[in-house]
Amino acid sequence: MLRENTLPALLVLADGTSYRGWSFGAKGTAVGEVVFNTGMTGYQEVLTDPSYCGQIVIFTYPELGNTGVNKEDEESERPQVKGAIARNVTYRPSNWRATQSLPDYLKEYDIPAIYGIDTRALTRKIRSVGAMNGAISTEILDSRELLRQVQQAPSMAGLNLVKEVTTKQVYEWSESTNPHWEFRPTNGVSDEDLLTVVAIDFGIKRNILRRLASYGCRVIVVPANTPAEEILAYNPDGIFLSNGPGDPAAVLEGIETTKALLGAGKPTFGICMGHQILGLSLGAETFKLKFGHRGLNQPAGLKQQVEITSQNHGFAIAAESLNPEVEITHLNLNDHTVAGLRHKSLPFFSVQYHPEASPGPHDADYLFDNFVKLMREGKNS
Repeated sequence: MLRENTLPALLVLADGTSYRGWSFGAKGTAVGEVVFNTGMTGYQEVLTDPSYCGQIVIFTYPELGNTGVNKEDEESERPQVKGAIARNVTYRPSNWRATQSLPDYLKEYDIPAIYGIDTRALTRKIRSVGAMNGAISTEILDSRELLRQVQQAPSMAGLNLVKEVTTKQVYEWSESTNPHWEFRPTNGVSDEDLLTVVAIDFGIKRNILRRLASYGCRVIVVPANTPAEEILAYNPDGIFLSNGPGDPAAVLEGIETTKALLGAGKPTFGICMGHQILGLSLGAETFKLKFGHRGLNQPAGLKQQVEITSQNHGFAIAAESLNPEVEITHLNLNDHTVAGLRHKSLPFFSVQYHPEASPGPHDADYLFDNFVKLMREGKNS
């Protein structure tokens, strides 16, 4: 049922396909890469994940906004998506934690969104043709005119979006996972036993920082363009390479910094874009996936070991480009792309998925423990 004064909205894809629906976000026009997320929950975490910068997200679950929004579930300080697409949307959420409705939240941050379209058909199209640029508009309702704007937008391939989401200044993070939500309690450590981790922010999610803090880490977050010598001046026990948006091969400053840091031999852990940047720093190549992996139910594993994982990425490491000193630890079991790697003799490892479980399953939380063990071994050697 439509609310009074609901504005008509138009979605146009780069191939000329158009969909008409209704606005549930801000007035205006948004242009970005149209991708889909298959999660049944976690829409607020998705909307605020910096890895979605530059993208318009299709939510395949047909009802959006039932639990409203709240500050605790934000993965960054604001929504990072260009726009959102839904089948149906709730204006009156029902959840004791909700402080605002989803439509009001998107309007507050000037994010256009469209509902009332067949998201199942749209998702099937993206799966068949591949992710492509598109636009949502409440002000341009002529599909040919809106298509012209879409055609002027740059492709995600070759696009460095890290500079749009990385922190502008160094800061420390100490907040751990809320004890009421802690799914795998960790042992507290004294201040003297805290491990110092420098996290390079390519678009880091807050729950990654919380998990590191929960495992006894003092986390220093630095901008993506911070030189290696400044990072090493903190005398870190380990280096963390974060998730982030865009084409990893275009993040040249991050690749060069990581190459320099690897020479110091510090334990290094990468997630998502951090995984790709670690691979690129070790001589591998990356490529753009047809429609990417975005959801909470992606199987990853190797040698009869399977984890159900949360994933959000549009690029992958080319397995054939890995040098002999690097081994594959996980594959995405849907398409057998590389989902995890480690160096055979040095303390470097990474995964393409999100073990911090925000949103998503908890199967891979042990990776934070592995990182801590490597750091303690290095500290005690």
